[in-house]
Amino acid sequence: MNTNAKSLVKLSVQGQVSPHVRRDQFLIGHHGKPVVLPGVGGITYNVKIGDAVFGWAGDHIEPGVSIKAVGDKKVTENTGLNVLACIGNSARVISGDAKGDTGVVTGKHGGIEHVLIYFPQQTLEKLTMDDKILIQGFGQGLEIAELPDVRIMNLDPDLLNSMPLSLENDTLEAPVVGIIPPELMGSGIGAPGCYSGDYDLTTADMEVIKRCGLENLRFGDLVAIQDTDNSYGRCFRKGAVSIGVVVHSDCEKAGHGPGITTIFTSASGKIRPKKVSAANIGDYLSLTVPDSHQEEA
Repeated sequence: MNTNAKSLVKLSVQGQVSPHVRRDQFLIGHHGKPVVLPGVGGITYNVKIGDAVFGWAGDHIEPGVSIKAVGDKKVTENTGLNVLACIGNSARVISGDAKGDTGVVTGKHGGIEHVLIYFPQQTLEKLTMDDKILIQGFGQGLEIAELPDVRIMNLDPDLLNSMPLSLENDTLEAPVVGIIPPELMGSGIGAPGCYSGDYDLTTADMEVIKRCGLENLRFGDLVAIQDTDNSYGRCFRKGAVSIGVVVHSDCEKAGHGPGITTIFTSASGKIRPKKVSAANIGDYLSLTVPDSHQEEA
């Protein structure tokens, strides 16, 4: 593949570990019952890339470390962080006991506007809520010369090169663990752009999830979404195809579920998803991930 990676600009974006955020003590789930569960933010010690997204006693759980910009200009700076940080980017701790330790960006969570980062367990144990993390933002503007109808977003060029992709004529063939029909997508539809954040696979009807073969999704999995165009926002478009990375856990709220950050989209359907047993960024990035944290919990 011929890319324009040498023309891309690499620059610094920075954030701080975001505190666990909640508006109320409990939330009302799609089943109509109040629940009190952990949610977004903080340092999540036992939920990792490669773990199942279903089955946790939590809501919108973000694996690893969640960061956002803080300070007087936190709104504009956090937008910069969320747009320019790409999945696969290098991240480095620049304060505290973990100073100098490195990790990698694994996703972006819209609404709360967090960037999610994988760090080895020994780093997680040293981090505090005051620590700052510097990311080498690199990837927005990435193009493949042979694929003029495929838009790439939120993806580090090195991660692109490590994926088992293939080109046929002017079509991209990409491995995925699941193919999602458009009617199952929920929170995040209608967003004005897809260069940050995610949108959710809704899971109130688990029987449909099982019929679609999506019940075993894991953090970091690649999935395809049928008839969805993410070129200039998230919308239904017959024949379009988008591919994304699963970034956060299942959710209790109606219209929500595992979050997906877009990395490829084609309004004209020039993406051919190839369903395989395993397609996970943890493997492509050579992350150290135990077999199952949930079995240990």
